Amino acid sequence: MTGLPWRVDATGLTVAVRLTPKGGRDAVDGVQTLSDGRPVLAARVRAAPDKGAANAALLALLAETAGVARGAVSLVSGATARQKQVHIEGDAARLAAALTRATGG
Repeated sequence: MTGLPWRVDATGLTVAVRLTPKGGRDAVDGVQTLSDGRPVLAARVRAAPDKGAANAALLALLAETAGVARGAVSLVSGATARQKQVHIEGDAARLAAALTRATGG
């Protein structure tokens, strides 16, 4: 693993995510490295990529994983792509610790 898939910003964390829709279950599968060397948080959701359902499921999954309210998680970019940027508002250190636990780190 070449690094962490999140970066601290003024209001929390911005997380690079690679989403697998229709993945059979809602789960964070750890950190993966893309072919260009960038780390991403690998996540899967049961929802299909239809009318934003997979994105909504991803945001709910990350809110639960990070221990924040659903309203604290928002999609920054990648609405129709597998690779997304998601912002999570809150204490960056606490959020990073929760994501580290979820990824087995």
